[in-house]
Amino acid sequence: MRPLEPPDSHHLRAAHGWLELGNTREAAAELARLRPAARAHPDVIEARWRICAAERRWEEALAVAGELVAAAPDDPTGWVDQSYALHELKRTAEARAVLLPKAAVFPTVSIIPYNLACYACQLGELAEARRWLQRALTLRNKAELQRLALNDPDLRPLWDEIRAW
Repeated sequence: MRPLEPPDSHHLRAAHGWLELGNTREAAAELARLRPAARAHPDVIEARWRICAAERRWEEALAVAGELVAAAPDDPTGWVDQSYALHELKRTAEARAVLLPKAAVFPTVSIIPYNLACYACQLGELAEARRWLQRALTLRNKAELQRLALNDPDLRPLWDEIRAW
């Protein structure tokens, strides 16, 4: 998909800035300024998802992630967003089912095995969670992944092991 042209690209950039500042209301206002044709762009849909996620509106986030998957099925972002929203809705088994086949489709995207580790851990599948974390370690800096994992309550059952890496 082609990049957005000005002025839409400026509004999207401003929305990202507001999101970084934690101001979802202003981010949404910037997206509302986009021309109608620009609103279907995957980058805009992803920004809408980020607003929903920041506001913890997970049902809407799930619907928006579905739009992103439809608009850009060859991009891992929509699949990751969709599974994450399902997990936040306490539909973790569904989240894993959505994301599991994407591990083979996007083998270099570290967030996929990381999230699969989180889902497996929450489902009580600790051996599976360990395998996914090992996979994530092959794709991401060890210290960075360790820091992330030790701050993730989904992985709490494995924190002692993760500290020992």
